[in-house]
Amino acid sequence: MLRSLRELDGYTLEATDGEIGHCRDFLFDDESWAVRYMVADTGGWLSGRQVLISPAQLGEPAWNHRRLPVELTRQQIEDSPPLDSDAPVSRQYELTFNTYHSLPAYWLGSGLWGSYPLPTDMTQPLPQAGLAPEPPAADEAPEPTGASAPPTHLRSLNEVGGYGIFAAGEDGRGGRLVDLIFDEHSWAVRHLLMDTSRLPFSKKVLVPVEQVARIDWAERRIDVGTTLRALEEAPEYDPHRPLNDRQEAELYDYYRRRRGTAEAVPDDRR
Repeated sequence: MLRSLRELDGYTLEATDGEIGHCRDFLFDDESWAVRYMVADTGGWLSGRQVLISPAQLGEPAWNHRRLPVELTRQQIEDSPPLDSDAPVSRQYELTFNTYHSLPAYWLGSGLWGSYPLPTDMTQPLPQAGLAPEPPAADEAPEPTGASAPPTHLRSLNEVGGYGIFAAGEDGRGGRLVDLIFDEHSWAVRHLLMDTSRLPFSKKVLVPVEQVARIDWAERRIDVGTTLRALEEAPEYDPHRPLNDRQEAELYDYYRRRRGTAEAVPDDRR
């Protein structure tokens, strides 16, 4: 099922032994289009400290009750590597995070989650609270660190909210990004949710991530490989209703038919 990522904002987070705070943000990979982490706001429990939680550690959301299970104890979350909220998440931090939580590296392998089809398949027995994780075996190849580590492509959902969406090669803005639509099982980002204006009852449409040609982070701009008219005439989307397979197939068919002559702009995000 495809759902709104923004809908989870503010959900109560439930560890295996009690509440730990609320969902505050998500970090997604702008290269492979997958949600890599949820940012938890722990409130007064950990003096307002922010904590990252992998989708591998999340249960199925209780959508009707606005609650999100976390498959960790409060102690495991408290002992998780601290996050510097003023600095981007580095690959070195991810390595430390994965070591503590006994998670494999999602960037090693050919799939969206490395060698695993779903993030929940990555879950392994976690270290006991307060104990250091076991060091890797001597015959295991060490993962790259520091300058040799591959770069991260993590972006905040809160950061990209409001980015303008433009038809590549044309003048004029189609609308602004207000949300991401994701697969609740694989946590793959499938569509951008675009608002055509800032009016209360403005039209909202979906743009498949495959249409993204270029993102200019400095200009807060997303160029997509379709025409401005195609964006304006795209089927209206109801954010309060999950997108089913038939509707998504019709959406992809619409953009294939309305591709027009707009040329994709080279992607300079790497």
